[in-house]
Amino acid sequence: MVLVNTPFDGCGYPGWRRSILIFLSAKNKLRFIDESYPTPTLTATDFKTWSRCNDMVTSWLLNSLSKVIADSVLYSKTAKDLWTDLEHRFGQPNSAKLYHLQKELADLVQGSLDIAGYLNSNMIFS
Repeated sequence: MVLVNTPFDGCGYPGWRRSILIFLSAKNKLRFIDESYPTPTLTATDFKTWSRCNDMVTSWLLNSLSKVIADSVLYSKTAKDLWTDLEHRFGQPNSAKLYHLQKELADLVQGSLDIAGYLNSNMIFS
């Protein structure tokens, strides 16, 4: 079963994440990664059903990852643990890049030109 067009290789996490969330929602399995379906006790009557569905979601997630990334999360206990690991590793903004962009924005100046003059002087005509 194909979840995403290309396996997640560390680039484009937001798009990959969105694709996975749509897929899991369509399969009614979001509960396995959003903590709304906690792991039942081993003696609970629904443990086997939960375990089978958790394994299925885990398999889907692993199959949507590059081999290197999949190998690094292969031994996660639950689909939720796997998802949380990926969120922590790839879902964080790049602070250094963000700082650099904010600094560039802060350094932008219009100079003494009015808006029309500034925009016209910075247009490239071919």
